[in-house]
Amino acid sequence: MRALDRSLPMALLRARESVMAFFRPELNAAGLTEQQWRIIRVLHEHDDMEFHELARLACVMPPSLTGMLTRLERKRLLRRRKVPGDQRRLHVMLTNEGTARFIAVSRCMEQRYLLIEAQFGKQGLDALFKLLRQAQSLQAPQTRALRTSRD
Repeated sequence: MRALDRSLPMALLRARESVMAFFRPELNAAGLTEQQWRIIRVLHEHDDMEFHELARLACVMPPSLTGMLTRLERKRLLRRRKVPGDQRRLHVMLTNEGTARFIAVSRCMEQRYLLIEAQFGKQGLDALFKLLRQAQSLQAPQTRALRTSRD
């Protein structure tokens, strides 16, 4: 077994926590969770979205997304609507208040990105994004049942 400091999942989790330490204070000040911010970002970029596509792009499990949408709707940052002719489908979009919140928070977030870029350098940050895109394209092998000593 690899040593813990050579575990890719652990290294990615630790890196995520380090990166989020740059952004969390701004999100907290804006009254948003990390997941809520991801939802707002995706909706700002894609306008009106179907529920399951929003869950996929925001990296939020659908059961969790339902509660998050309810809270964001209470804050008047988004609205939901059923698709005429197919009541099973749900679309989500930002309200004007949601768009205004995105603009305000994104200014602060961009400042945080500049702090990260100052530490990595532009080329270093570009290289990191390239490696992360490669990691996102990893193809998992087919699952095999592990043999136990009882087999």
